[in-house]
Amino acid sequence: MKEFPAFAAELADCIRVLHHQGHSPATSTNYSFKDDADRLWVSRSGIDKSSCLDTDFITIDAQGKTLTPFEHMTPSAETGIHCAIYEMFPTTKVILHSHDLYPVLVAHNKNSVHFEGFELQKGFPAVKTHHGAIQIPVFPNSQDMNDIKSHMESRKEELKYQVFMIEKHGFYTWGTSLFEAKRILESFSYLCKASWYLTK
Repeated sequence: MKEFPAFAAELADCIRVLHHQGHSPATSTNYSFKDDADRLWVSRSGIDKSSCLDTDFITIDAQGKTLTPFEHMTPSAETGIHCAIYEMFPTTKVILHSHDLYPVLVAHNKNSVHFEGFELQKGFPAVKTHHGAIQIPVFPNSQDMNDIKSHMESRKEELKYQVFMIEKHGFYTWGTSLFEAKRILESFSYLCKASWYLTK
């Protein structure tokens, strides 16, 4: 019998809410977490996020290989990105992904997304005031997760806000808790939407 950590149900609840907010159209996006035993769990491929359940997570090793008893299931095609984040930022406990529309629009043809003077900049780690500017990196999209990992590694200094954008794709956030990762996701989503409307 397969056993699922209690946190899997909490994350599944969050994913359903994010879906209804427009973050995961057409089965897109993927999510993962590290349990109390430091095992990695990632959402399996092709699930409808509007009905995500705790049983939609499977265990993987640090290289993204599916572990027993889930070896017959397929993890998300972007599992390599999750593995890279856990490797680069070992305190990470949960990773969220979004295909929200406004970040895609704001990041188009850019190397980074710029915010300045917004109150919700304080939603990012270590940001204590709306004064000043922050830059969120934008990486080229690729079907090869090693390409994206290479961009992450070469621009690691820019990942201090625990979020990055993939052009014409979506963005990833992570944290030491679901609360933190979700706060960053909501902050970035809001700031991109505000920026888009302010330029129109």
